[in-house]
Amino acid sequence: MKLLVIGAGHAHAFVLEAFAKQPDPSVEITVVSDSSFAAYSGSVPAWLAGECTLRETQIDVKALCQRAKARLILSPASAINLQARYVELSDGERINFDVASFNIGSTLTLPQQHGKQRPKLLAMRPLSSLHQRWQALQEDVSYLSSGGIQRIVSIGGGAAGCETLMSVLAQLRHLRPDITWQGVLISASKTLLPGAGRLPRWLMARALKRAGISVHSGVRGNALVAGGVSTTEEGRIKADIVLWATGAVGQPWLKGTALPLNEKGFIRVNASLEVVGQPGIFAAGDCAAFTPPLPSAGVYAVRMGPLLADNLRAACHRETLTAWKPPRRVLALIGTGDGYAIASRGAIGFAGKWVWQWKKRIDARFIARFNPPFKD
Repeated sequence: MKLLVIGAGHAHAFVLEAFAKQPDPSVEITVVSDSSFAAYSGSVPAWLAGECTLRETQIDVKALCQRAKARLILSPASAINLQARYVELSDGERINFDVASFNIGSTLTLPQQHGKQRPKLLAMRPLSSLHQRWQALQEDVSYLSSGGIQRIVSIGGGAAGCETLMSVLAQLRHLRPDITWQGVLISASKTLLPGAGRLPRWLMARALKRAGISVHSGVRGNALVAGGVSTTEEGRIKADIVLWATGAVGQPWLKGTALPLNEKGFIRVNASLEVVGQPGIFAAGDCAAFTPPLPSAGVYAVRMGPLLADNLRAACHRETLTAWKPPRRVLALIGTGDGYAIASRGAIGFAGKWVWQWKKRIDARFIARFNPPFKD
C-alpha cells in the first residue's frame, strides 16, 4: 500500500512519528515537501523577536522521515489526478498513491499595490518562506539613515497580527535603537482577539499600549499606496513597513484540481479528516475546511495529528475510520515581544513573565519530540 504524505505540517509530524514508533512493512510512505525543515508556528514569534534562532523553531523533516523509513522528496506538489491516483510535483515527477494526506498550510491574499514609494511589505504566510522575507526586510532596515522615524503597520487584529507586530517591533528596536519605531495595528474587527473573552482582550490592549502601539478597530486595510495603507474607513494610514497577517486562503495550485474546496480555497473534509467525496484522501491543518469552521490556529493541526495518523493507517488497511472531535476551547499563549506572554482560554486570561517561560518550554518540548538530539 502506497501512502503519500503531501506537506510537512504539524499534523504530518505526528503521522511520521506514529509510523516510526509502530512500523508497518505493508505501507510504503513517501513525503513530498519544499524543505527538509519545517517551522513550528508556535515558535515563530520568538524567532521574530530575536529570542531564538531559526533552527530552534524547526522540525527536522529529513530525520523524522528516516526514523519512519519514509522516502523524502524535496519538491512540492503542484497537481493531483484523483482518478489515476497520482500527484505531480513541481519538478515534473509523478508519484503514485493509494492513500494520500494533505497538510500544506495556507497562504495569504496580498493587498493591491498602487503608485510609487509604497511601504515595504512583510507577508506572514506562507510560513515556509517567511525566513527569506524577514531576512530581506532586516537587510533593508540596516540601510536606513540614523535618527529617523519608522512606522510599522500590522493588518490583522487576531492573535497572529498582535503577536507579530510586537515581536517585529522588539527586534527592530534592538537592531536599530538609533531609529524611533512606531507601531500601528489595523483590525477589521471591532475588538481585539475576536472570539476571546473580555479579560484576554483587555490584557492584549494593555500589552499593545505598553509596546507603544496604537490600534484602529473596525478598519479594513485594502491596498498599499504611496506612503501608507489605504482603508475604506479612514482614507490612508501612514506606514513605512506593513505586516500582512490576514486573509488566509488555500494554496493557489489547489484551484486547478478536482478536490472539493470551500470559498477560500481550503479542502473540504468530513469528521474523519477524509476529503469529502474522495475515499482514501485526507487533509488536516490550515489547508483543511472542517465543518463547522475552525479558527486558523496551529493548535488545531496539533490536535488533529494523532487521529490523522490512526486514520491513515486504518485507510491503508481498509479499516473503519474514527471521527475527530475538535476541542471546545483551546489555550492560546501569545508572546508580547518583551519577555511577557498572555494566556487566553475562553473567558480566562492571565499574563506575566512566567507565562512566556511556560510558552517557551511547551514549544521547545513539542519540537524536541520530533527531532534527534542536537549535537555539540
